[in-house]
Amino acid sequence: MADVKYVPNKPKDAGLEARQKLGWWRAYRFLILRRLSQLSIILMFLSGPFWNVWILKGNYSGSMLFDSVPMSDPLMTAESLATGYLPEWTTILGALIIVAFYAIVASKAFCSWVCPMNMVTDAAAWLRRKLGIRQSAKISRNLRYVILVMILVGSAISGTLLWEWVNPVAALGRAFVFGLGATLWLVAVIFLFDLLVVEHGWCGHLCPIGATYALIGAKSVMKVNVVDRNRCDRCMDCYNVCPEPQVLRVPLHGKPEDSTVVLSKDCISCGRCIDVCAEKVFAFGTRFQGSIEVKNV
Repeated sequence: MADVKYVPNKPKDAGLEARQKLGWWRAYRFLILRRLSQLSIILMFLSGPFWNVWILKGNYSGSMLFDSVPMSDPLMTAESLATGYLPEWTTILGALIIVAFYAIVASKAFCSWVCPMNMVTDAAAWLRRKLGIRQSAKISRNLRYVILVMILVGSAISGTLLWEWVNPVAALGRAFVFGLGATLWLVAVIFLFDLLVVEHGWCGHLCPIGATYALIGAKSVMKVNVVDRNRCDRCMDCYNVCPEPQVLRVPLHGKPEDSTVVLSKDCISCGRCIDVCAEKVFAFGTRFQGSIEVKNV
């Protein structure tokens, strides 16, 4: 039997084959659902100021759901504890609720299904592919964990919530709720950084919030699974769209004894690899029971 020669698709064509073979909805369903989730959360924050119905009161650093359920950013809470200041019990309870939820559900689900910055970084990644920009500076993906430690140590030394001075997620959230703010320039810098300097630079290399949720959700239940390695035709579409492409290598191309579950804590559970794969190689499933292939949705 002659060797099969695989010809990878161009990055700008990622998902084209899936659209042609499976249809538009199947090729974009998780992307659409994530956008609906992100925009719905923004609308929940806006419901009070606009319609006087307070679904979420506060911001991405700390909020109240229906004026009764507290939710607090775990990183902000950790910073506060590092300074030696004990936050109010509602802040601690809110952080525990968030930690418990994301520890159980899926790795870094906050980053792909909630965080508004994800829309900005996804736009930069999409534009990179369309413009054919392949140059990318080399930065260690572990740098985000170093930054996380530096923030906590810096907060302990300075006695202030160091990260909250420059938190672009909070800045973008305020921009949606209260209008353009002075820190919105951070969002523009991150977009240009991802577009021109480092591919998936912010989320994949620098963001300490993402590093926090990676640690929280390292043992979460929901995971992306490789249904059948033999289906893969090496088109590389999944690698081209994945913000953390290194997490796919072992499950997809590893040794026979290697797990076919994407167990890496850095996977953001976005489902784009599932969307763009025309051969239906990937599916959401659990870390325990393997993949659950959805054929008719």
